[in-house]
Amino acid sequence: MEIFSIGLIAATLRVATPLLFGTLGELFAERAGILNLGIEGTMFFGAFVGFVVAGISGSLWLGVIAAIVAGMLSGLLMALLSVQLGVNQHVSGLGITLLLIGLSLFGFRLVYGEPRIPPAIEPFNRLPLFGQMRILGPVFEQYVLTYIAFALVPVVWWLLYRTSFGLQIRAVGENPEAADAAGVNVYLTRYLALMIGGGLMGVGGAFLSLAQLGAFT
Repeated sequence: MEIFSIGLIAATLRVATPLLFGTLGELFAERAGILNLGIEGTMFFGAFVGFVVAGISGSLWLGVIAAIVAGMLSGLLMALLSVQLGVNQHVSGLGITLLLIGLSLFGFRLVYGEPRIPPAIEPFNRLPLFGQMRILGPVFEQYVLTYIAFALVPVVWWLLYRTSFGLQIRAVGENPEAADAAGVNVYLTRYLALMIGGGLMGVGGAFLSLAQLGAFT
């Protein structure tokens, strides 16, 4: 039995996709000095909103966009509580998780009722890139969102460590007083970081309902 089989590697990349989106989203929050424990709730909410919008509109990409917007609204709520109102970050993050999971389940019942068979949609198809390669072909047969997730890793690194905006985020996270003295708007920077991070988390949730499962159960 092969431990590191080609199928296992391909499945690992697919399973890692939502985790990667969520990790990149949390990276923005952490670099800005905010511990966002609402990751699970944001991803759950993104999966629900993306599934409903895709099911109603018939467009998977419209569902992804809706999930991004839902995630950004979650990040905005986190910023309002933890940055603007000064609520404890642990309490606000866990509260957002419970709130969004509850809203998602309640919204699911409003839209679909209590069906015996869970509603489903036609999910994203895998891209058969390099499919003619006999050995590594299945590894590259992934969803487009998987390719986007891994492509975002160097993009996020460049944004955080090679741009002035990334410098502002890191400065706000490491020493907000010094950043404020240098003319950086600490509140605005943290708001933007949390909203960007929330959008990425929302896409991570949407991957589960729009690609890997094709359903919200």
